[in-house]
Amino acid sequence: MTSTAARIVFGALVGCVLGLVLTASGALERVGLRGPRPSPSAAATLPSIGEEGHSSFALLARRAAPGVVNVHTSKTVVRSPVRPPFPGLFGNPFGRYSAPTAREVRVPSLGTGFIISADGYIVTNNHVVDGVDTIDVMFSDGSEASAAIVGQDPKTDLALIRVANRQDLHALPLGDSDAILPGDWVIAIGNPFGLGHTVTVGIVSAKGRDIGQAPYDDLIQTDAAISPGNSGGPLLNTAGEVIGINTLISPDANTIGFALPINLAKEIVPQLQASGRVIRGFLGVKVQPLTAEIAAVFGLPGREGALIRHVEPGGPAENGGLRRGDVIVGYRGQRVRRIRDLPRAVSRTAVGSEVDVEIIREGSPHTVTVRIAELPDPELARRRAMAARQTPTFGLRVEDPVPGVRQRLGMDARGGVVIAAVDPNSGAAQAGLQPGDALLELNRRAIENSQDLRQRLERAGPRVLFLVLRGSQTLFVPVARYPS
Repeated sequence: MTSTAARIVFGALVGCVLGLVLTASGALERVGLRGPRPSPSAAATLPSIGEEGHSSFALLARRAAPGVVNVHTSKTVVRSPVRPPFPGLFGNPFGRYSAPTAREVRVPSLGTGFIISADGYIVTNNHVVDGVDTIDVMFSDGSEASAAIVGQDPKTDLALIRVANRQDLHALPLGDSDAILPGDWVIAIGNPFGLGHTVTVGIVSAKGRDIGQAPYDDLIQTDAAISPGNSGGPLLNTAGEVIGINTLISPDANTIGFALPINLAKEIVPQLQASGRVIRGFLGVKVQPLTAEIAAVFGLPGREGALIRHVEPGGPAENGGLRRGDVIVGYRGQRVRRIRDLPRAVSRTAVGSEVDVEIIREGSPHTVTVRIAELPDPELARRRAMAARQTPTFGLRVEDPVPGVRQRLGMDARGGVVIAAVDPNSGAAQAGLQPGDALLELNRRAIENSQDLRQRLERAGPRVLFLVLRGSQTLFVPVARYPS
């Protein structure tokens, strides 16, 4: 065979093979074993390379960095000394025991925040700043400033703090957390383990997560690495907008993190700025989900709605005519599909508003009108009650001792007071003060009576020093001001 003929035969064979491959590829596509070729617009887009050869993530992180801050906090914990079980048998040959004094220990902590206004307002998590004595903010350029708490919302774990005397700060733009989808790229910037301004990248893993952490859980799940210290930091979309506030991590993996949606913060932050707290609506019912078995007993076609299991006596629901056993299926014109839809909708209702509540009662639909009240704040009520009966803001209730008590406690005939009660969450309790202790001095000056102590504590600073008589021993005890 000539060389020309051989080349012709070889070319024909190659053409046949290519034809078979292409035909098979099309057949696979037609039967669904291979998906259609993605168009350039539908293909997943990897980070593009921008100026100076850097990825778009790197450029975005550089632009956002001035708006992210490291939050350094500290609080003082008073540790009571440990009394030996047999103090007279050890250490002192005369068998006398000198009680050691309590000591203060400063406990530091770390977190993150992000700037929302040029004049110093910063959003972070409530657990980052709750109960602390000092807040210091470190900016990306290395400068530092002290900050103060403007408002707190424990129910959503949000807090607003502010740096004073600044008008030039870089505020991050806020995005729309409702617009994101699972699979979208996100960037987390934070202060993990004190390693400031750390950038991690991942995707939105899921939306609307309810993990039972708080009553209004509606969390964004992400696999962008989040670690201790990231709390309060921003979760950004690829436009550089904040769409979440990094809040929680799974204890088993740092690739399962959760962020508060920024749209929730948009509702909360203005209230924190205006009044320091959040005012929520209150319906006055306790509800439970409809299981298939319960729905069948109630004769309901599906499991949508919230079943009322308890009605607060004298509350808005009772006054409006709601009863135990009613199934709430609508609120203000919106369907209640899941049990968690109801408390979120009620919480957003203005206090004093009249709303229509759609229910199923005994198999028949009804609509009742309810006037929404303010959600009680147990913590606020507790603090107000304590303030009404305590020595101002230090967690103590004291009494002027009668002569018989003075004699029993070994007090002088005049001066001093006796502790009647101690708030267990106060600085006095942390310092180890107890009912029955006698307070003889405040800041090295004798206490005349309970009125004298109250007036002096009203003018006192964040910490005071008591001279305490307990049994036959006196000791100096520093006490931190009770949180107001």
